[in-house]
Amino acid sequence: MNLTLKVWRQAGPGAPGAFAEYQARDISPDMSFLEMLDVVNEDLTAKGEMPIAFDHDCREGICGMCGLMINGSAHGPMKATTTCQLHMRSFRSGETITIEPWRASAFPVLRDLCVDRSSFDRIIQAGGYVSVQTGNAVDGNALPVPKPDADAAMDAAACIGCGACVAACPNGSASLFTAAKVSHLGHLPQGQPERYRRALKMVAQMDLETFGGCTLFGECQEACPKDISIDTIARMNRDYMQASAFEPGENRKSGGAG
Repeated sequence: MNLTLKVWRQAGPGAPGAFAEYQARDISPDMSFLEMLDVVNEDLTAKGEMPIAFDHDCREGICGMCGLMINGSAHGPMKATTTCQLHMRSFRSGETITIEPWRASAFPVLRDLCVDRSSFDRIIQAGGYVSVQTGNAVDGNALPVPKPDADAAMDAAACIGCGACVAACPNGSASLFTAAKVSHLGHLPQGQPERYRRALKMVAQMDLETFGGCTLFGECQEACPKDISIDTIARMNRDYMQASAFEPGENRKSGGAG
């Protein structure tokens, strides 16, 4: 396969950026998208040019690092697929592919296709810890969990924090990410002591990070590589509203979780 790439290049957070055009030659259809970028970077390095900076780590669809807008779609054209799991057979030889970083004010560009997603870390940190008793490990069957709750918790916990939901949302909202982190603990007995306080604090931190408000547009769940449903947002909003009524002493912004 031979492809033309239009790649966003930006030297740093405060530097102006622009698209640069590159040719990707003799690309195997069985390569992943990141392997294709590796080939392009090897060619650039051999020419003495600066390679394209992009985030990656596990390359197994787990770490959430490989966030790219590919032809205007978060992670590319395949549903429920991370960029590292996207194969070049999803494209046609001779095609032009446009590659951009996540576009959101809360995700400033560090360089080229790399963005700063530490705002997600601060939202998680705002949620605090889960209260558990110290001592020996509790028997696995000591806390019975209904299967629907266990399944819902596992579905929400599948979030890898890649940021595709934010990049795809026309409002730049982080509600799906935050709701997944709130919900996966809120479904379980171990997460009940701080359940409502956690919703208040994480939503407040989300607002502080300048993410946009959620209008349930739904593009977030379409772009999510783990198929997390916007039902989690409804659950987070419900917890937030209950917390607002029963936790009046907590610091929070007015206006709710949406």
